Amino acid sequence: MSSLFISFLISAVMTLLVIRYSSLHDGMLDSDLDGVQKVHVHAVPRIGGLGIFLAVICGSVYSAWRQPDIARSIGLVLVCASVAFGGGIVEDFTKSVSPKRRLLLTMLAALLGFWLLDARIDRIDHFSGSWGLNYTWISLPLTVLAVAGIANAINIIDGFNGLASIVALCMLLSLGYVALQVGDSFVLITALLVAGAVAGFFIWNYPAGLIFMGDGGAYFLGFMLGELAILLVMRNPQVSTWYPALLLIYPCFETVFSAYRRFFLRGQSPGMPDGIHLHSLIFRRLVLWAVGRRDARTLTRRNSLTSPYLWLLSLMAVGPATLLWRHTWALMLCCALFVLSYVWLYSRIIRFKSPRWLILRKKHK
Repeated sequence: MSSLFISFLISAVMTLLVIRYSSLHDGMLDSDLDGVQKVHVHAVPRIGGLGIFLAVICGSVYSAWRQPDIARSIGLVLVCASVAFGGGIVEDFTKSVSPKRRLLLTMLAALLGFWLLDARIDRIDHFSGSWGLNYTWISLPLTVLAVAGIANAINIIDGFNGLASIVALCMLLSLGYVALQVGDSFVLITALLVAGAVAGFFIWNYPAGLIFMGDGGAYFLGFMLGELAILLVMRNPQVSTWYPALLLIYPCFETVFSAYRRFFLRGQSPGMPDGIHLHSLIFRRLVLWAVGRRDARTLTRRNSLTSPYLWLLSLMAVGPATLLWRHTWALMLCCALFVLSYVWLYSRIIRFKSPRWLILRKKHK
């Protein structure tokens, strides 16, 4: 736990410094207020990922000193993660790195993890056993696509104050809990290090939105979640491969569903941004008490009230995954139930038939 607290303190201080001195460089600020996915009304620092990344680096040095047996593994996973983080943070500063290039860099990071850490998907569990993926030509592309997809998924849900950070924090704590159950000290300590750094960022991001995670933070968190999930499962055969599938299903299914919706239903590029993600619909159609106003204070409150909806949705998957981490059949059933619940909720909201018990209405004086 000392690793978590040290990482938390370093992240909180570094994030505060970024906020304090962000005005010194225009590239640190998200000043594009007219984008289709923008829900803020003043320029905000968008390099919160820098504080998270540096806090994890500093915390890792301390953890490696305390437990030298995991020092090499922590160092290697951070080397790989720095490639994914690098593409994102350069985009945050320059706004010149295309989504395709960021995705390719994340795939390169996953490829490095495959060779340096042996982080590979080598089996898929089913009801009565598992299918072995013993050929590199199968496991390599599957692993690279899975890790890059998770990183991109975290970036996609990073649309409101506290949304991606709390979702990632809950997933990291779940990974740490399961790692503790199976005695995997490397995954446990690394998950707690990243969780502490995310918590240090969160106190400045929610509810006021004083700083944004940015692409660097989102890609870094997504990559670490993907790598740690694969390493935990493949190093510990008692953990079902359906545990990370359920754990990460909210951001991953959001990404897959969005790509399907854009390409097949609207005839657009799957990578084109739009304003009808589930979190955007909740912001516009469920949080109704501030409709008709767009001053900074009200918009910030609407922003902060949106994230708890998605926290609860994510916990519908994270909770069962954490409790049922070894029971393949139950995890598969929960995955199916989550997908059905997501599609039902999305279809109700998009058709203006939102369940009344979900709607926050304006209070009349």
